Amino acid sequence: MPDSRFFEALGPVALGEIARLAGATLADADAAGRPIGQAAVLSRADAASVTFLTDPRHADGLDGGAHAACFVAETHAGALPTGWTALVSPLPHAAYVLAAERLHRPRTWPAGAAGVHPDAELEEDVVVGPGAVIGPGAQVGRGTRIGANVSIGPGVAVGRDCQIGAGAVIGFALIGDRVRILGGAVIGEAGFGATLGPKGIIDVPQLGRVILQDGVTIGANSTVDRGAWEDTTIGENTKIDNLVQIAHNVVIGRNCVLAAQTGISGSVTIGDGCQLGGRVGVADHITIGAGVRLAANAGVVSDVAAGSTYGGFPAKPRMAWLRESAWLARMAARRGGQRE
Repeated sequence: MPDSRFFEALGPVALGEIARLAGATLADADAAGRPIGQAAVLSRADAASVTFLTDPRHADGLDGGAHAACFVAETHAGALPTGWTALVSPLPHAAYVLAAERLHRPRTWPAGAAGVHPDAELEEDVVVGPGAVIGPGAQVGRGTRIGANVSIGPGVAVGRDCQIGAGAVIGFALIGDRVRILGGAVIGEAGFGATLGPKGIIDVPQLGRVILQDGVTIGANSTVDRGAWEDTTIGENTKIDNLVQIAHNVVIGRNCVLAAQTGISGSVTIGDGCQLGGRVGVADHITIGAGVRLAANAGVVSDVAAGSTYGGFPAKPRMAWLRESAWLARMAARRGGQRE
């Protein structure tokens, strides 16, 4: 279930109503009255959930005892485990979006609210700068300094002895102690999720959170998107430079360093102690092992083994990259000399 501090539950809703809303055909008419309380990804679905399946390979290993309801194309309905209920749709992901929006709603500021909301909890020695706003249910720990015009959304928890720079925006997040978030950073906005709907591209609800563990630094104007369902997590003492993009569902380990203009795509896992130079780009669903070093401007398009040093585009082991660069330089010089 999405965290109730950040998302309002609008269910349960009868499965028949969800099918009608999404324009899907309920394979088992007897299940129309079954209450559904949440939208969930396949791996988290249970008997009170509705989920979706677009690739039958993802059905392998699913628990037949979960008895979830699942949007699925007619050609893939047979891939569902025994006991699951099919909601047949030509666009299963888009149907799931409609169901998720019916079942969950992000918590927002009450109309007309300003400043520190009466339901927010601030420990002693918290300093709040001019123009800052702190939402209902938010918690701020002792000794934390909040700069001017900061926005801390409903339900956010900020630990002790943190520093929040001017103009930072924080929502859907749980933040540890001694965390530094510099000016203009945005934590917890919706990740980049979209799918094809009946009338064009539609946004996919992002129902996860951001977790910043103790001692993390987020640089000025950097962004950390909340998860689509799982959390976006940054481990203890990791330091992130200015103008860095961390997408949804990313997990970064402890004591990592990410230099400016690095971009990490969705669902990337980065191990402890990694070092990423400036303007590194990492494709989605990549795993980078512990202790990896990536040279500036590296473009990572496949998994990287622990302890490796990579560079170039596409990124490759350091020595291979240097040999290739040297060979290209020699060939360019030789051809240039021939033309002269």
